[in-house]
Amino acid sequence: MRYHLFLPQMRMTHDQIVERALAAEAAGFEGVAFMDHLAPPLAVEAPMWEAMQVAGWVLARTSTLRVGHLVLCDSLRHPAVLARQVTSLDHASGGRFELGLGWGSVPEELVAFGVGSAEPSARVGRLAETLAILEALWSGEAVTFRGEHFTLTDARQQPPPTGPIPLTIGGSGRRTMELVRRHATWWNLPVHRVDRLEQLRPAAGDARVSVQVMVALLGDGADRGAVAEMVARRYGTGGLESRVVLGTADEVAGHMDELAGRGVERVHVWFADFAPPSTIDAFSAVIG
Repeated sequence: MRYHLFLPQMRMTHDQIVERALAAEAAGFEGVAFMDHLAPPLAVEAPMWEAMQVAGWVLARTSTLRVGHLVLCDSLRHPAVLARQVTSLDHASGGRFELGLGWGSVPEELVAFGVGSAEPSARVGRLAETLAILEALWSGEAVTFRGEHFTLTDARQQPPPTGPIPLTIGGSGRRTMELVRRHATWWNLPVHRVDRLEQLRPAAGDARVSVQVMVALLGDGADRGAVAEMVARRYGTGGLESRVVLGTADEVAGHMDELAGRGVERVHVWFADFAPPSTIDAFSAVIG
């Protein structure tokens, strides 16, 4: 099993984000993933940092950690801009940047900021064009493209990436799964669809399976009841409480082993306590 830390870049300073990334690197995490929003979902007044800037900041201050997002919102960037950003981070980090891309999970955000369309069919169609344009531009050859959403004429970008960019696409809908099958290195199955993993798996083609798991890790001497109350208080109103894996390192490891037995190869760990370095360090017992 490969473990990546999911770290929403809100309510933290840049120094605190780097502190957590370095703790994850030391604990044996393979990577870290940030989120991508113009305002934090369910917490629009909270301070938050831009996704690609944070990724570059963390790549510059780590040495082995792979860095990406769950996931970038396609509507927020023109594919030519995104292609250039990805290539720049890829070269600057020695190939440690991974691209996570989706068609947006919060359509109200797009409406609020006047960015793109809130219609699902338009957003997934736009994502399909973006993926085709990215792959074409990364070849280093001249690209002419005529689509519903984008037009490129003899467009060329140099240099190409150092190698194939690992691509994560999340979702489980029919059109999304078509994109997963055609383009993705990793298919991130939404946590509320994990019970359908075996049913959906054939539609993913050769893409490898990842899931996001929220963890409330019980340290030595922790009060299980108190931690459960914290989880209910913090996440009950958002519908996440029932999906939190609460337990000791051995109990959490057992849950991860079960996922591995079902074919999951990567887990994005989202700590319920906002991932202080002490919790990240304690999770090293799960990584082994």
